[in-house]
Amino acid sequence: MATQYEIEHNIKPSSAPRRRRQVDMTTFTSHLSQVVAPSTTSPTSTPHNNPHAVPNPNDISALYRLLQDQMGTLATTAPTPENRAFLEDLVTALELDVSNPPTAIPGVSQEYVDSLERVPRKTLKKEDTCPICAEAYLDDKYCLVVELPCHHSHKFDLECVGPWLRSKGTCPLCRKELAKKKEVVKEDSEEEDDMDGLYA
Repeated sequence: MATQYEIEHNIKPSSAPRRRRQVDMTTFTSHLSQVVAPSTTSPTSTPHNNPHAVPNPNDISALYRLLQDQMGTLATTAPTPENRAFLEDLVTALELDVSNPPTAIPGVSQEYVDSLERVPRKTLKKEDTCPICAEAYLDDKYCLVVELPCHHSHKFDLECVGPWLRSKGTCPLCRKELAKKKEVVKEDSEEEDDMDGLYA
């Protein structure tokens, strides 16, 4: 399967694996598309025939189990104790969602993930690694690193952080809710517009 970078830049994926510890979220992504309602902002999405339908709790639980299994698999081959502890913390955080699934997926939209600020390759240092896969960004010829809006140092491989953001909607490091922060910024800017008297 092609990476997000390869899709965006129309690069044909190579048959040889580029990275040792890359997460494989193809099953998760497929299951997510079955559980999450289509986006109303996407021109290609079709509305559900029953707008009041909610996902089955078993389907939501299975979604979180798929993500948990991937994080657990990465933890077994963690190169450092810090990376192992971080991944085990993510696995533990997902356990509550597996055993008591929410009625709706609190994650962010794919449009939100696609709009995350990309980190230019030239600004990355050789020792910079993804907190999830623990691989050096620059070891990947086509690395696609994103910076989360919660803190300038919270950088991840897009492929690693995307599934977490889509399912949880929080930063894996600080657990700040990212979608809510963006909504608050919108509300503030609307109030400022009203104070300037532009709409009076």
